[in-house]
Amino acid sequence: MTILEVSNLSKSFGAGETEVKALVDITLNVKRGEFVAIMGASGSGKSTLLHLLGCLDNPNSGEIVIEQQRVNGLNDRELSLLRRRKIGFIFQFFNLIPVLTAEENVALPLMIDGLKKKQIQTKIDEALALVGLSHRRHHFPDELSGGEQQRVAIARALITKPSIILADEPTGNLDSITSEEIMSLLRQSCSQLQQTIILVTHDPKDAAFADRVIFLKDGRIVDQAGIKGKANAQRIVNQLQEVNDE
Repeated sequence: MTILEVSNLSKSFGAGETEVKALVDITLNVKRGEFVAIMGASGSGKSTLLHLLGCLDNPNSGEIVIEQQRVNGLNDRELSLLRRRKIGFIFQFFNLIPVLTAEENVALPLMIDGLKKKQIQTKIDEALALVGLSHRRHHFPDELSGGEQQRVAIARALITKPSIILADEPTGNLDSITSEEIMSLLRQSCSQLQQTIILVTHDPKDAAFADRVIFLKDGRIVDQAGIKGKANAQRIVNQLQEVNDE
């Protein structure tokens, strides 16, 4: 079942001689429970595409449909509700609130939605257990390692049980061992919870956890392949090199 439909999506910045075409006629479909990685050189449009899919910016043209709901034309309140209830975000820099404990950071999306803490305690327990941090629930971000902070960020993204998780370079600040643990956790979330994950990454080892890799160049999709398993990381490296050399 298709959960995300993107048709002829384009985005430009500036105008006239200074216009930069960040995305040009992007069309793609993503299935429920699919893990998709987006790769490309710096400036290829990866982050711009992720921001549009997350309803953090508006395209110049084209259409985005999430769970059969057309995003174009929604007002600010409707977009806010869509982001809170259907989309989870994981960023490279964790974006945790330093004065809140791990469990308070995880609970934040539900608290913003107006639920009382007693109502969401079970959800907090489930989310922290999933990422293996139940024993660190009362610690503040500066008392946690980088990997633990990213696990808190993942728990926060998962607590509303969103249909789509958007991850922007989630292992960019982590060592290789912790990076693999984080990617395994995302793979587990995708497989067990049937959540769709769209990952922007420059790391072929991260991309090898995906079901499909989409390659961008100059704002266009130039190639894509179904590649799954760490053993295919070198194949992704080779394919990315071919894309950049064209």
